[in-house]
Amino acid sequence: MKRLLFILTAIFFANAVFAARVDTLKVYSEAMKKDITCLFISPEGYKQPKEKKHYPTVYLLHGYTGDARRTLRLDIPDLKAQADALQMIIVLADGGYDSWYFDSQLNEKIRYESFITKELVQFTDKTYPTIADRTKRAIYGWSMGGHGALYLAIRHKELYGAAGSICGAVDFRAATKGYGIEKNLGDYSGHEKSWEAHTVTYNVNTLKNQELKLIIDCGLQDPLLEVNRALHQKLIDLKIDHDYIERPGVHDNTYWSKASTFQLLFIHNYFSQS
Repeated sequence: MKRLLFILTAIFFANAVFAARVDTLKVYSEAMKKDITCLFISPEGYKQPKEKKHYPTVYLLHGYTGDARRTLRLDIPDLKAQADALQMIIVLADGGYDSWYFDSQLNEKIRYESFITKELVQFTDKTYPTIADRTKRAIYGWSMGGHGALYLAIRHKELYGAAGSICGAVDFRAATKGYGIEKNLGDYSGHEKSWEAHTVTYNVNTLKNQELKLIIDCGLQDPLLEVNRALHQKLIDLKIDHDYIERPGVHDNTYWSKASTFQLLFIHNYFSQS
């Protein structure tokens, strides 16, 4: 408890005087043949050569219709303070307007699974002083990005040691129209198995206990609460250890920002113990 209070106090003061550096860079995706704008937040002092310090890395995935810039400007504006206080590099990946972080077989411009897990991780480890090991690399996100973080972490356990979801669309089969998924997977009617195979709820069947450190969080007034509860129950049935949180809140950036603080503390604790 004392350790948690110390870290929260550090974040509070860092928020007032943070010195983290934010780089906005275009990362070329060979898989999609286009540049992707991503933000890289580095803690104060990361370029001091005398220390030769390397940092763990956290990848943050935004929600439907979002982007990396909006994440820092509106959705989770205190990330710079948290990068300083927790001494980690935070990468705000861009997943497009409605990619859902898949590799689509229907749209050659939607290869965000390959981009984030191969190209972006490789670029980050070459460009920044990261600790290039799964035990010092984590991924989390909210809404579409909550789905994306768990989906990618489960499918690429060699890359990530921890993963988190905030109000995640972990089983999106109820949203068969209007969220762009049909552009990536085909209309639900006739492609039901493909839709199911791309959900987090389905992919946890491949997970073994303690392969990933998991945290799942959802608001009590969030329309995605029931699919998160179902995922929580499925993880219990599969005997997969995980942290699960419900508390008052709706599907908005007020909830995402508060939950982000706790998810980063959870990830920081994992880094400290691994």
